[in-house]
Amino acid sequence: MIVTFTDFGREGPYLGQMEAVLAHRAPRSRVIHLQTDAPAFRPQAAACLLRSLLAPFPPGCVFLCVVDPGVGTLRRPLVLRAGTHWFVGPDNGLLIPAVRSLGVLGAWVVHWRPHRLSDSFHGRDLFAPVAAMLANGEPVPGDIVEVGDLQGWGWPEVLWEVVYVDVYGNVMTGIPADLLGDEVILSVAGEGLPYCRVFGEAAAGVVFWYRNAMGLVEIAVNRGSAAKRLGLQVGSGIECRA
Repeated sequence: MIVTFTDFGREGPYLGQMEAVLAHRAPRSRVIHLQTDAPAFRPQAAACLLRSLLAPFPPGCVFLCVVDPGVGTLRRPLVLRAGTHWFVGPDNGLLIPAVRSLGVLGAWVVHWRPHRLSDSFHGRDLFAPVAAMLANGEPVPGDIVEVGDLQGWGWPEVLWEVVYVDVYGNVMTGIPADLLGDEVILSVAGEGLPYCRVFGEAAAGVVFWYRNAMGLVEIAVNRGSAAKRLGLQVGSGIECRA
């Protein structure tokens, strides 16, 4: 199984072009588009989100991850082995929280290049073919690199900010839910937000925080949009008080 995680969006040609490469080069592999609206231009926020989304996948997946504002620069293309999975993407920290959570078994800088490599679409021209090679069990030419030398290795485990806003206006943070007790009050946009276990414990229109299904602290309004109510977007800061 090849699992894509990108900031491409579903509109426009980008996802389809990348999927066409995967279908051509790894026709026997199922392709799952895990997320197409990862935080654009924000590898650290996207990295926190990616780490939280791994649980449903069976062993042996190839994760093709592209949030790559440095495409075409000297940033390195990577293949990482972690747990039972492979991860392919840029050396900008995007892959680090996910592979750390699984246990890194190896890291390589990819030397393989296609006959034609665009300056601006390595997701299609470089990362997708490499992901297909791994799915096919083919070797990918590259050099071993120390994980401590990878971009983002020194990032903190907790990101005290918004990493995603869903279609309902619910606001996901980079805070692992197990870190906070039920008594904690979040401080957001001048408001103190109490904990509720589920939406139904809050009256309509009340803003609160809860532990979402991905294991992150999430801010919500029962039957409303927390993002609109509090003026939140990706990158907005979160504080807490006991």
